[in-house]
Amino acid sequence: MADSYVHGASSTPLFGETIGTHFTRAAQQFADRPALIVRHQGVRWTYGEMLRRAEDVAANLLALGLKPGDRIGIWSPNNSEWALTQYATAIAGLILVNINPAYRLTEVEYALNKAGCAAIITATRFKTSEYVTMLEVLGAEKLPLLRHRIQIGAETHKGYLNFSALMEPASDAARAHLHEVSSRLQCDDPINIQFTSGTTGAPKGATLTHHNILNNGFFIGEAQRFTERDVVCIPVPLYHCFGMVLGNLACTTHGAAIVYPGEGFDPLATLEAVQAERCTALYGVPTMFIAQLNHPDFAKFDLTTLRTGIMAGSPCPIEVMRRAITDMHMSEVTIAYGMTETSPVSFQSSTTDSIERRVSTVGRIHPHVEVKIVDAEGRIVPRGTAGELCTRGYSVMQGYWGEPERTAEAIDAARWMHTGDLAVIDEEGFCNIVGRIKDLVIRGGENIYPREVEEFLFRHPKVAEVQVVGVPDTKFGEELCAWIRLKPGESATAEEIRAHCQGQIAHYKIPRYVKFVEEFPMTVTGKVQKFLMRERMIEELGLTVEKTA
Repeated sequence: MADSYVHGASSTPLFGETIGTHFTRAAQQFADRPALIVRHQGVRWTYGEMLRRAEDVAANLLALGLKPGDRIGIWSPNNSEWALTQYATAIAGLILVNINPAYRLTEVEYALNKAGCAAIITATRFKTSEYVTMLEVLGAEKLPLLRHRIQIGAETHKGYLNFSALMEPASDAARAHLHEVSSRLQCDDPINIQFTSGTTGAPKGATLTHHNILNNGFFIGEAQRFTERDVVCIPVPLYHCFGMVLGNLACTTHGAAIVYPGEGFDPLATLEAVQAERCTALYGVPTMFIAQLNHPDFAKFDLTTLRTGIMAGSPCPIEVMRRAITDMHMSEVTIAYGMTETSPVSFQSSTTDSIERRVSTVGRIHPHVEVKIVDAEGRIVPRGTAGELCTRGYSVMQGYWGEPERTAEAIDAARWMHTGDLAVIDEEGFCNIVGRIKDLVIRGGENIYPREVEEFLFRHPKVAEVQVVGVPDTKFGEELCAWIRLKPGESATAEEIRAHCQGQIAHYKIPRYVKFVEEFPMTVTGKVQKFLMRERMIEELGLTVEKTA
């Protein structure tokens, strides 16, 4: 039997250039075609207009005194400024640091300081998050490296430059400086830091290069057969690879149009955008597709222009896939799998794979990528045998920002990225993700490592010990459940524990279920048996375990 090793041999070469160089050429080729449509802002830019605006922002950022290699955070929901910042920082050689819009005080403080951000571009507010207020609470003493604060929107705050100032036409001198800077950039320069929750507590900053994400975006678009005639609806967040790589870069490498239906996901706004803009592709995690399919007005919308798209983030129930194909006309919808550290996609189904393949597997290996499945001793296992999925190739990150030890734990001497996912590759090369070596919880497409939540809850003065597991949930796929052992003589309520989390950690990391216990199920060697905790909670709460094909 063959070994579980696959290589995406391809006659299509990789791009050996920067995002700025590639985007400039695309903008010249598709100058008059639509590049960016932002429904909630009334923005409609052609490729020519978007390039000019991105160059102005890039030149004006350098004019502030920022230099190639400086880190610049972006803390905002989806909007035209986010897209401009992505391309402008790439053109100027600035490293864009994605800040999750759901982050609260301790998380944003950690991310900005860990990456050493010299500047931040921030929305004023989004939903219940008052971004400018939170930054003011942190102040200069807690963010000592932050020199520039740039605010999106019409409001003005002392000490903040408005983003609109960056969009002013750059001076000839500023443009000449930009040209000189961008001409020296290399495709292997780091260009993006994305934080991923760590099993050992604090999030790690996956450092990605032009080469990583430009090429991954291109081949993601190729898998969907994108051309300049495609119009792609992107309701997924830009701070995540799903939005900025699978979304923006897959489009701009093919001259396709990008459509943002709103600041955040809304099923009605997404359906309206697909119909009004005659979108040919739609992105989302399964819960987003479910919300649209179950919307009371769903039948009123004409979605016949849809052809393809991507469903990713968590396993897709077969009925949801069937309805996406029949009711939403997405006959060529694809499934993608990857991780932030691999830019992100390693496997993707093709537009011609059977529906059964699209729901039971994550497709086949991406071009120019290698994957092997190994046992606990690092040996490649036979096809059809489960083991840890390891990825190698152009897509593997440079490392975790400022953390060589944690990088060495993830990427071995032969440059294999160890994903921590358990997978099986069949005889035809299709991959099926069967579990997680570590106890990662995926709630509505958001990856949550229980250790990070445990370490935060442990700060509560009454908590002696805490363990967090994921339990099944019909809406979000999984929800968090915390088992807490209190200090002697203390008493607490679930509401008190959740209140401790409000405003400090992202809403999706706050445990839905809290159980106070005297002890945890342990092995003889003293390790907590989280699977037993999970089983007990499923029984105690009467939860349903979702079955997929």
